[in-house]
Amino acid sequence: MEMCCSTTYLDELEGLLQPINILLQIWEVISMDFITGLPPSSGFLVIFIVVGRPTKYAHFKSLHTGFTAMKVVALFVHMIYKLHGLPKTILSDWCLVFLSKF
Repeated sequence: MEMCCSTTYLDELEGLLQPINILLQIWEVISMDFITGLPPSSGFLVIFIVVGRPTKYAHFKSLHTGFTAMKVVALFVHMIYKLHGLPKTILSDWCLVFLSKF
């Protein structure tokens, strides 16, 4: 049996090595997302998640449907800013309208 490997992953990594950016704070880069479509639990149907990217530590908060950007900002201030300060980068796949109001 003959194996054919014309291109390997290592061939694609040619060039100079790049230094890894060292974060000064654990919560300097975060990602935000929402889990939707859950069965109701005490009237809550959505979970708001904020994850610190380097460590993967996370904060979770339940929300009612029909939440607004202002409600999420208030939760963010209470959950993240109060404990960890303002992050430099927030990653999210939610629309630009939401992020522009955030």
